[in-house]
Amino acid sequence: MGAVLEVILIIAQVGTAVVPYAVFRRYSEALALGYVAARLVECIFTAIGIISLLTFLFMRQEGTAGTDAALGQAFVAIYDRAFLIGPGIFAGVANGMILGYLMYRSRLVPRGMAMLGLIGGPLLVAAAIAVMFDVIDHGSAVQAVATIPEALWELSFGIYLIVKGFRPSPILAELDSGLVARGASA
Repeated sequence: MGAVLEVILIIAQVGTAVVPYAVFRRYSEALALGYVAARLVECIFTAIGIISLLTFLFMRQEGTAGTDAALGQAFVAIYDRAFLIGPGIFAGVANGMILGYLMYRSRLVPRGMAMLGLIGGPLLVAAAIAVMFDVIDHGSAVQAVATIPEALWELSFGIYLIVKGFRPSPILAELDSGLVARGASA
């Protein structure tokens, strides 16, 4: 069941990267492309984690996992490290730094909210790197506190878009008028 939910997560991550690309590229094509690329790399590491755990599960079902405990531990370690790199580092880069910067510069959402991403992204990355190099423990209070601004950014961004949508913008008005003009000519 967990693997199915992770696959649904991957689909959602791809969707949240590709769908707003048309809007984001009007502010910065390079950053919009960087956002899509970072989200796709995050998806790849999520998939690597799923594959490692499914392989471990398969080995347990076949009875081969019990013969070599180190092999099972290796698959779990791959999952842990893939999680640190994907949802740890690349989520901080994509959602926090790139998306936060795009939203800060474009003013499509309140700047104070976008600042949460600009603060939370680097904190999330720093915490993941600190865990990777055994500076702090995985799941420690330090890591949890470093994750809070990024979690608040992602939560507030999603809620804001559901409740209010993007703020009015000349660039979005151009996009809407272009769609209307194409629809009228069709």
